[in-house]
Amino acid sequence: MANDLQLGGLHHVTAVTGDAAGNVAFYTRVLGMRLVKKTVNQDDVSAYHLFYGDEIGHAGTELTFFDWPNAGANRHGTGIIAAIALRAPSRASLDRWARRFDELGVVHGPITERGGRPTLPFTDPEGQRLDLVAPAEGEREALPGGMPWAGSPIPAEDQIRGLHAVRLISVRPETTTRVLTEAMGFRAAGEYTLPADETGPERRVRVYETGPGGLGAEVHLEERPDLPRGRVGIGGVHHVAFRTPDDERQVAWRERLKDAGLGATPVIDRFYFHSVYFREPGGVLFEIATDGPGFATDEEPAHLGERLALPPFLEPYRAEIEAGLRPLPTPAPEPAHPAGA
Repeated sequence: MANDLQLGGLHHVTAVTGDAAGNVAFYTRVLGMRLVKKTVNQDDVSAYHLFYGDEIGHAGTELTFFDWPNAGANRHGTGIIAAIALRAPSRASLDRWARRFDELGVVHGPITERGGRPTLPFTDPEGQRLDLVAPAEGEREALPGGMPWAGSPIPAEDQIRGLHAVRLISVRPETTTRVLTEAMGFRAAGEYTLPADETGPERRVRVYETGPGGLGAEVHLEERPDLPRGRVGIGGVHHVAFRTPDDERQVAWRERLKDAGLGATPVIDRFYFHSVYFREPGGVLFEIATDGPGFATDEEPAHLGERLALPPFLEPYRAEIEAGLRPLPTPAPEPAHPAGA
């Protein structure tokens, strides 16, 4: 691998919702993220594709959802992404988030330490498992977080700073490890133990990092030989995307993946970024996505997410596409107040 061919961390994570309106309400009004793009799944234009992020949806801050109300419930098991970890600014902010969750009825666990970092696990209303993770004491964050959004109901000092990691459950964990380390350039970065919970007994989780490492650049591999094969559905994760800065290096990545026998797709123009997809041998769908052009390409930054945005190749079909979508009002954020206050 060329010396400069490194992934820059997580780009976005795409999950599945069956309730687009409720999804918007939770992620904007409860978590305080900005709806930066309201568009459609380019491979299924009957479904919304909702993007949440920081003030303009910088790469590395994007949590996205396909709206598939008929998908059925997510089935926990191997070959899936079991949880999404989001970056919190500090340990003190986790205390305020826990109080906010209590007040708003968000299901959550206690703040615990995982891999040396304070972690607050919680679920969204459809059962999607998430973690808020703060830096360890004295930890220097090598990968900058996102920019605060002035319209958030969460004060800037507590706002979610972007993605931290995904936790995979592989059908073939040793093969997944080889793909991560040999084909994708990840490095082993420790391990931790998850306590027994409703999803199973105590188990080991191995941590791998890429690019600058640390918060925003990790994949966690959970060992679960006891589980049957999982199935992605509502409350689950469809895929994870990793960052590459430009088209030239994306093409180099595609060639690298092909040489490793990973069956990468051609480069696909998603308008807001360019994508290459492949399924790692453990069953999880991976994507390598370019940092740009970005979400302000077709909308003014002050008005991101306010209307249905369509890339130019879908614009001629706007009337037909809009007729096939359920109405989705964009709720106004609640008045700004301290998280948990």
